[in-house]
Amino acid sequence: MAASNGGDAFEHLDTIAERLATANRVLFITGAGLSADSGLPTYRGVGGIYDDGVTEEGIPFEVALSGDMFRRRPELTWKHIARIEEATRGASCNRGHDVLAAFEDTLPHACVLTQNVDGFHRDAGSRNVIEMHGNVHTLRCTGCDRVKRVDDFSRLQIPPACLRCGELIRPDVVLFGEMLPFQALDHLADETTGGFDVVMSIGTTSVFPYIVEPVLSAREHGATTVEINPSRTEISDAVDFRLPDRAANVLDALWERFRSAHGHG
Repeated sequence: MAASNGGDAFEHLDTIAERLATANRVLFITGAGLSADSGLPTYRGVGGIYDDGVTEEGIPFEVALSGDMFRRRPELTWKHIARIEEATRGASCNRGHDVLAAFEDTLPHACVLTQNVDGFHRDAGSRNVIEMHGNVHTLRCTGCDRVKRVDDFSRLQIPPACLRCGELIRPDVVLFGEMLPFQALDHLADETTGGFDVVMSIGTTSVFPYIVEPVLSAREHGATTVEINPSRTEISDAVDFRLPDRAANVLDALWERFRSAHGHG
């Protein structure tokens, strides 16, 4: 049974700060709820890019943004990738990203496992990052495998072609229906082998097995598990501490408790 399953989001921050202070290995798992504090829209729902879940072509956005559609109609997939990039242009990492980078600098060992493709964790200074779904600003040629970073898609010809070999370029992200990158999976496996003393799930609905499993495994091995999310998720009943509030708010308060109690700058 979870030690705390609701109530005041800040009630247990002192206890969690103490657990972090004595931890040797910590895993932070992040999702769209963390980047939402940077003003990024979600794909669907109120205020989302696709409020009713479909594109103007009448196609579910998961189909438009799928690997199969990219192979058949790359111009359609690129159209909607560019729309997402446009909706997020000008946003940057927020206080929550900064706090996780600060924890990495302070704790003996910390790792960020993220579903987000915005690259904000690295922008904030985190180094040990597993970008499970890739990075939308990294473009890769499907022919010669050339890689370059592009922060603004507005000047790209859609779909873009490689200047070196002429083949189609794609964002280095996992589209719907595609396999996860082996490098990211290997990185996660290496981290998991070492075990964790604290695992924190932050702003993710926890619907993917590779997001849920580290939390459940940590719980089984006696590690401290924490969820930061305004809404209940698949793991809400399994964690030790559930903090129902926005990610940046809670992380900022947690860092202040940790820093004040243990003299970190």
